[in-house]
Amino acid sequence: MGGLLAGLGGGIWTLAAFVIALSVIVAVHEFGHYIVGRWSGIRAEVFSIGFGPRLFSRRDRRGTEWQVAALPLGGYVRFLGDSDAASAGEGVAVEPALRRQTLDGAPLWARSATVVAGPVFNFILSTLIFAGFLLVQGVPVETPTVGAVLPAPAEVQNQLRPGDEIIGVGGQPVAEWRDLLTVTETLPAAPSQDWRVRRDGVETTVRGPDPLPNRIGGVAPGSAAAQAGLRAGDVILRIDDTPIHRFDQIRPLVEAAAGAPLSLLIWREGTEVAVTLEPREQDLPLADGGYEKRWLIGISGGSFFEPATTSVGPLTALWQGVAQVGSIIMSSLTGLWAMISGQIGACNLSGALTIAETTGQAADAGIGNFIWWIAILSVAIGFLNLLPIPVLDGGHLAFYAYEAITGRPPSPRIMGLLTSIGLALVLGLMIFGLSNDLRC
Repeated sequence: MGGLLAGLGGGIWTLAAFVIALSVIVAVHEFGHYIVGRWSGIRAEVFSIGFGPRLFSRRDRRGTEWQVAALPLGGYVRFLGDSDAASAGEGVAVEPALRRQTLDGAPLWARSATVVAGPVFNFILSTLIFAGFLLVQGVPVETPTVGAVLPAPAEVQNQLRPGDEIIGVGGQPVAEWRDLLTVTETLPAAPSQDWRVRRDGVETTVRGPDPLPNRIGGVAPGSAAAQAGLRAGDVILRIDDTPIHRFDQIRPLVEAAAGAPLSLLIWREGTEVAVTLEPREQDLPLADGGYEKRWLIGISGGSFFEPATTSVGPLTALWQGVAQVGSIIMSSLTGLWAMISGQIGACNLSGALTIAETTGQAADAGIGNFIWWIAILSVAIGFLNLLPIPVLDGGHLAFYAYEAITGRPPSPRIMGLLTSIGLALVLGLMIFGLSNDLRC
């Protein structure tokens, strides 16, 4: 709890990052409801970012009030005839001539399309962000080739140059990028190795970094490393009394600590920084199904050079974006089932405090990391809204499915009862997540 509150001590910045991320995601989600509802002939009376007292608003020519409210922790679209922001309950009376423009009075297909559009627009936002990153960054060229060379400590002899085509490392041949990982199995961990490269058409041997060096390539938001202030580009020189030359030397030390504090000596932009952190136990999915518990600090490995890249087409980027969204949804489904079935602990369910802290850490790591995190959150919110719980979009869709099968909607009494149960369940999950933030 102390570490979490300390992380939230940067208060205003964390809150601002969280509000920005949430506002973007909610605005896209609610715009999905609004625009598909409008296309389906359903009239929106209010489009609100936030709840509570209205700060400012404007009415468009279609009669929709666009507003920003004082509590920026969500938003809603209120359609004609809705009794509340959740489009729940019996609704309010409208003139018979206008009933087709209400959500309740619209055909089943229009209601279903309007409700499902919110989560779908969340998925579209994430797909476009993932695809955009791929379009900007490109993909590594097939032949292992050096792109930009990155700063390194003095002990790393990095004579590689942009454009060098990698032929081998330490006497072992390299034909594909994955070979750089396998050659380390036969090489002793050391700050530098002999690299065989083709430079300007001539083969030559130069000194270069270890293929799997001690450089941090990424820091997971919300992890022990993020909490301790580690950054992408940091180089781990030592853990406790053990010198580190290769990234795979880190995992055994983290596992052996079993949650006890570790002292790290970090090289960062020419200076050495001492950092202390405590590994956290997490449930990780296995390739063949199931989960295993492991102690992690939340970092991934990087290199002292970037690969040369080539651009990809928009269709390829979009397809990869869709695949990324699908992968996150499948991970969410398996994780949810694993918690329900007891395969993993309930501490894997985070609440608003942890999400806010993680969002602040993502913003601290740079605008790119922040946008990427928004994409991940957008998928998560879209997925959660599709759960068949009354008061959520998935609950509405479940009612519509019942109507499609039976030819009539559930009775108002049953809908009211289920909506109350759904609201209690959602509030209970929120309180449970918050308690996890404070105790896990």
